[in-house]
Amino acid sequence: MTLVDHHCHLDFPDFASELDAVVARAEAAGVQYITTISTRIAKHDTYRGIAERYSNVFFSVGTHPHQAHEELDVPLSAIITKTQHPKCVAVGEAGLDYFYQKSPREAQAQGFRLHIAAARETGLPLEIHTRDADDDTIAILEDEMGKGAFKAVLHCFTGGQKLADRAVALGLYISASGVITYKKNEDLRAIFKTVPLDRLLVETDAPYLGPGPQRGKRNEPAFVAVTAATLAEIKGLSQDALALATTENFFRLYSKAVR
Repeated sequence: MTLVDHHCHLDFPDFASELDAVVARAEAAGVQYITTISTRIAKHDTYRGIAERYSNVFFSVGTHPHQAHEELDVPLSAIITKTQHPKCVAVGEAGLDYFYQKSPREAQAQGFRLHIAAARETGLPLEIHTRDADDDTIAILEDEMGKGAFKAVLHCFTGGQKLADRAVALGLYISASGVITYKKNEDLRAIFKTVPLDRLLVETDAPYLGPGPQRGKRNEPAFVAVTAATLAEIKGLSQDALALATTENFFRLYSKAVR
């Protein structure tokens, strides 16, 4: 069984003392590929360095909506240049977060559209972060898709059915994190039941959102197997079938990634 954790944060201090062991445990759990996701373009060298250190780790370039106001001066050309590294397989994460609102909404929207332009220009998928911002996310996605197609995934999906349906209609992928394993999230599991199998991905968002028995503890890429098992149950599939589908989906969407 081969799984992919397409979204985690290996650069975070939580992993600094045992990064080799974290990657090894992921491989032992069947998680053969990992993408460490950028939250600040200013830390590009850090993400690149981690990806260069491990043959099965990729990275992205982008600014998290929490820091959107800090990097609005980064031009599109600079983002595009940084994506040219052979192991840079995605743009982002970028999007809208109205739960914490650590950055002004206007700055988040500006950053979101800039990253969409980078995804469109490079052909790389955009890792979209959206929380408590379904309507504005839909509006921006539909407006921008009208300017020219781009690839994207709604990472760690916790939105409503309307957002899921619109995203699928626009050709986007939807990603399940450990949140789908939490007992009270029956509505979210019901939404994932409606998402076509060929549009699903799995992730950890580590070190956050530990699934099942890891809830409240430090998460790590190996635990994507727990989320995948829950998603397989939701979809009425064997774990092997779910793993095969989500891995193929990853390589279809992240077409620059090399097996």
